[in-house]
Amino acid sequence: MSSKLLGLLVGGVLPALFYGISSVFTKSSTNAGMSVGGHLFCIGIAISATGLLFNWVLPGHIPSLAAVTYSSLQGVFWGLGTGCVVLGLLKYQAPLAKLVPLYNMNTLITSGLALLIFAEWQQVNPSQLFLGAGLIVVGGILVAGA
Repeated sequence: MSSKLLGLLVGGVLPALFYGISSVFTKSSTNAGMSVGGHLFCIGIAISATGLLFNWVLPGHIPSLAAVTYSSLQGVFWGLGTGCVVLGLLKYQAPLAKLVPLYNMNTLITSGLALLIFAEWQQVNPSQLFLGAGLIVVGGILVAGA
């Protein structure tokens, strides 16, 4: 198996599986009465423990204040997004099966930003990218309207 294919499996397929399963636990947590803040706090503890495990298995170092800042900002935005999902489940009783396709359209935002910020537009096939993006939007609309 090529390194590129292995990277897509480890960095794409496995996270899709893990994120998908994690959403079920989000709904289970809200069904059990967990608050938004409590949910995020418990996730923070679990993520910290997972970070320690990864650092133990794959030791690394913190290279700079910029790296810490970027990681922290990712955590802030991820926490805001997750908090909004939990709020949608708790306060507005939105069905998880309809929320997930909508919030997973975040791939379009990430792809657009990566194309601009990291100049990844030089490495992609634009027609495939736009076709895929269109399918994501259509799929999200269809599932959310189901």
